Amino acid sequence: MSDRAAPRRTAVVVGGSITGMLAASVLADHADVTVVERDVLPDGPRPRKGLPQARHAHVLWSGGVKALEELLPGVVDELVTHGAHRVRIMTDLVSKAPSGQWFRRFEHSRHTNVLCSRDLLDAVIRARVLKDRRITLLTDTEALGPEGGADRVRGMRVRTAGATTSLPADLVVDASGRASRAHVWLRELGLPPVPERTVDAGFAYASRMYRAPGTTAAGFPIVNVQADPRNAPGRAGIITPVEGGRWLVTLAGTRGGQPTADNEAFLAFARTLSHPVIGELLADAEPETDVVTSRSTVNHRRYYEKATRWPEAFTVLGDAVAGYNPVYGHGLSVSALSVLALRRVLRRRDLVAPGTARRIQKAAARPVEGAWSLAVGQDVFYPGAGAEPPTRLEKALTAFVDKAVDAGSRDPRALRVLLDVMSMEASPARLLGPDMLALICFGRKRPPLDGPPLTGTEWRAVTATPAREE
Repeated sequence: MSDRAAPRRTAVVVGGSITGMLAASVLADHADVTVVERDVLPDGPRPRKGLPQARHAHVLWSGGVKALEELLPGVVDELVTHGAHRVRIMTDLVSKAPSGQWFRRFEHSRHTNVLCSRDLLDAVIRARVLKDRRITLLTDTEALGPEGGADRVRGMRVRTAGATTSLPADLVVDASGRASRAHVWLRELGLPPVPERTVDAGFAYASRMYRAPGTTAAGFPIVNVQADPRNAPGRAGIITPVEGGRWLVTLAGTRGGQPTADNEAFLAFARTLSHPVIGELLADAEPETDVVTSRSTVNHRRYYEKATRWPEAFTVLGDAVAGYNPVYGHGLSVSALSVLALRRVLRRRDLVAPGTARRIQKAAARPVEGAWSLAVGQDVFYPGAGAEPPTRLEKALTAFVDKAVDAGSRDPRALRVLLDVMSMEASPARLLGPDMLALICFGRKRPPLDGPPLTGTEWRAVTATPAREE
């Protein structure tokens, strides 16, 4: 009997952003991993060419926080050490629902979000993952398409410095984001197209970084005014405290009410939201950057898990499966939860076992479905959002969610259930639980708030803003 060790298996990950790095960290326990990244990645928390959406506000909901911590233990504390904020929801959140209600704040929160710039989040995760010697990063390298055939993928063709080569692999993971060409590659392998759906509410985004005014750099809540799809054009805005004593402010609007890149118009647009609180808070804040805009806000999903045929050794994760309107802040959490699904499958099945790739694809679709339902359930009601009008079922579900939101705005018990769903710790089906139905139909409800629940202390912390009564 030979005592020669069996050769290590190999995996290729296309895309070096958060999904790709997290996937590489999981795969490294089973194979030597090569990450193929088209961009030259920065050394530290700085912008990169292929991630323009990084300049807008990002929220990592508590379901994503827990998944990230499970994948990379201690990484949340590391982010906080670098200036990220650990935020308690609803204690540290002031939020106006799409249907108009202000949510109450309470002291005993079980949901925790992490806030920081996307540049910092990417940099900390990337540095942590690349410490693993089993992972190799190839930058300035383009993925051209998989090697193999319709039954099995055997590697990835790549181009570096004008030269084309092949990287053999026992598993290829496409984590290349919205620009993914997986659907094209599958057709080139001779496989039939997969079902897909697009819902485009027509949102455009404008963001600007501010120096936090007055004494608000530490401990100030997120302030979020959500858009109402029944009152087009929808306008929304959010203030997210990030590292370095700054506020990252993102404004959004749908067709006919979109923000522009005009610096002078930014504050005026904030005052046109359904409540002017964001404009009021920015009145004496000092901008640090010019306004940047984006229109990459379409909800687009490819149902790879429903494919009639699927090749062995190939899987798709993250935004390469589905991209969402960023206003709901679920993309990062879905990515982390999808990679957690990858890890669970590989802990039960061998990486090269028949059917493993398909099992990964189906498992990764579960968190996608929850986020998709939440986003499309709102966006489908904007004029021109889809080729077909909202179905009766979509209308009925949205009406029910409005009742759940109303209950959550006036009863902390209902709000905790609602936050389980919004935070991606539970599926939307949780809203149909007997306890939640009882709270919606029969629970005691306090009267709606007539304005944002900022305290007098918080108002006074903003220089030159008139103090409000607590």
